[in-house]
Amino acid sequence: MSMVRGKQRGSYTGGLILCILGVAVNVALKELVIYLGLPLYLDTIGTVLAAVLGGYLPGVIVGLLTNGLAAIGDYSSMYYAVLNVMIAVVAAWFSDRAYIKKVWGIILFIISLALIGGGLGTILPWCLDGVPLETEALSAKLYDMGLTNVPLAQLTANILVDLLDKTVTVAIALITLRFLPEKLCSKLKFQGWMQRPLSKEETKEARRKDIRIMSLKTKIMIILVVSFTVVAVVAGSISSVLFREDSIRDHTELAEGAAEIAASLIDPAKVDEYMDKGRSSEEYLRIEKQLYTLMASSEDIEYIYIYRIKEDGSHVVFDLDTEETPAAAPGDVVPFDEGIRERLPDLLAGKETSPVETVGSFGWLLSAYHPVYDASGNCVCYTAADVSMKRITANIVSFIVGLMSLFLAFFIVILVVVLWLVEYHVVLPLNSMALRAGAFAYDSEEARRESIDKLRDLEIGTGDEIEHLYGSFLKTSEDSLEYVDEIQNKTETISRMQNALIFVLADMVESRDQTTGDHVRKTAAYSGIILRSLRERGYYPDIITDDYISDVINSSPLHDVGKIRIPDSILNKPGRLTDEEYEIMKKHTTYGKDIIDQAMEAVPDSSYLSEARNLAQYHHEKWNGKGYPQGLAGDKIPLSARVMAVADVFDALVSKRSYKEPLPMDQAIGLIVEGSGDHFDPKCVEAFLAAEEEVRKVYERFAGMTDDGIFH
Repeated sequence: MSMVRGKQRGSYTGGLILCILGVAVNVALKELVIYLGLPLYLDTIGTVLAAVLGGYLPGVIVGLLTNGLAAIGDYSSMYYAVLNVMIAVVAAWFSDRAYIKKVWGIILFIISLALIGGGLGTILPWCLDGVPLETEALSAKLYDMGLTNVPLAQLTANILVDLLDKTVTVAIALITLRFLPEKLCSKLKFQGWMQRPLSKEETKEARRKDIRIMSLKTKIMIILVVSFTVVAVVAGSISSVLFREDSIRDHTELAEGAAEIAASLIDPAKVDEYMDKGRSSEEYLRIEKQLYTLMASSEDIEYIYIYRIKEDGSHVVFDLDTEETPAAAPGDVVPFDEGIRERLPDLLAGKETSPVETVGSFGWLLSAYHPVYDASGNCVCYTAADVSMKRITANIVSFIVGLMSLFLAFFIVILVVVLWLVEYHVVLPLNSMALRAGAFAYDSEEARRESIDKLRDLEIGTGDEIEHLYGSFLKTSEDSLEYVDEIQNKTETISRMQNALIFVLADMVESRDQTTGDHVRKTAAYSGIILRSLRERGYYPDIITDDYISDVINSSPLHDVGKIRIPDSILNKPGRLTDEEYEIMKKHTTYGKDIIDQAMEAVPDSSYLSEARNLAQYHHEKWNGKGYPQGLAGDKIPLSARVMAVADVFDALVSKRSYKEPLPMDQAIGLIVEGSGDHFDPKCVEAFLAAEEEVRKVYERFAGMTDDGIFH
């Protein structure tokens, strides 16, 4: 048994070349657009071309690599990789279904790409803090024109620009596809055959999804999607929690650091002086300026202030103006916020305290208090820094969206790669075996051998359980072929024995009728000639098959088996029969039916015996309904009996009988023609006449024999 062992039949060169060219086209056109200042992107033309020409795998590879290269200079480009990859999938999907060959398909194709690039391409920057929109000028114009909803103006601007961009992209892709030779296009694919490659038609047939519930490829895709979704949710949840904790820790360090720096700027011994003189003191103004500089050092620092905590409230030492809140004057008393009341005992005692989060009229703040001690170790005031926590939520959203966009981009690429591997390593090998098995022909030894050769020619070499299954399947098929051949030989032997026994039986019947000679052999030959001629003319195609012709020829010797019950005095009477004798003679048809019915009780489903019964019972029926035993007419008479009627009468006309001399063949044929439509089926007569040359050969062959079957 010859099979490929781990030998790959795949071709990757064309796909790799297409990927390299696709990335180069994307990068080059993007740089050209930037250089010329065009209001387009043109950075997905290579992606669309790769997907349309090579399918899903080259498309997603080009999409991912394009943004990966761009991310070297601008990391935010990697966030857009998911859009490029999605564009590749959509382009391959439209191309795979030949929608791009229809006008409505092209329009829908452009709109789909624009919704991805312009629609999702607008939402993504909204969620990613720090990633700018690229159509701000156009969205501003739309805003000035009356589209006062800023997000809607941005979305509309992006989609409009992307519609133009994707129209140009699709046009270039279609023009390229139009002029590239089909033979070249077929080579620009990743082909990972693990067997002898199938033809285009066979591949299409092998990819058909005649599945009762769900294909293996779909199941694998669902498993991957569910698995990646679970991983994404778990990873995203854990990452967001860790990111939040890390952000809070950073903000805590920022608040504590700012409060500690503020404490280092003042002289603890002069706190009372700061409160009394306030801004009239140059030192106070200098410190205040430094505090403003400290507050401006981070956009997350909302407030910096220095208070002396007493029972009646917070006594202001330093307070800074902000856009929302004017500064309190030195010496003013500020009521305690609800958020610090639980820490108030420690603050009144001058102890260090951990930062506290508060959500109030000033928003979500994290406040850090740093005690300032004088030379005697007494707490004279607290420096405090309030850090805004509102950016944490936005940062978490930005982090999760960025993470998911990258995750989704790589997931789509991995999914496409896995499905590609599954198709060539599992689906196509299995479906190829199923295809060969479904087309396995058993009707002849040559057909069976050819079917085995086609199965062997698959040469599946996946190197795994699929190859093992193929080897076992091929061996079983070859063993089955040997068994079938053996059974066929035995069947043929039995058939020959059966035919020999039938002829022996027919000869026994015939030997009692001294007038018939080789009648059964000649009628069998004439019947076969007529049936084959009928088939050549396209008559009765639903009935006449090879098996049917064989059954009729082999069973025709039994058409007169009923004569075994006819007395010799009637059967061999030299003169004409009386009416009474003729009625007895006519019963040989019924006797023949009864004899064969007894045989059929043992073999009820035998088509061979079924035709033998039809021949025995109905071969004396006439087309016009005036025959016997039942007076059937036209198509009511079984076809085999109608054929035998012509063969039987013709042989009787050209054969010598004790009561008559044989007629010349031409005269006998003339009588057959006269009986067309009356005695005989016209189509059977037509077929008989068309095969006159074959009929003559049979006639002449038997004419040269003696009554004992010996040639003169």
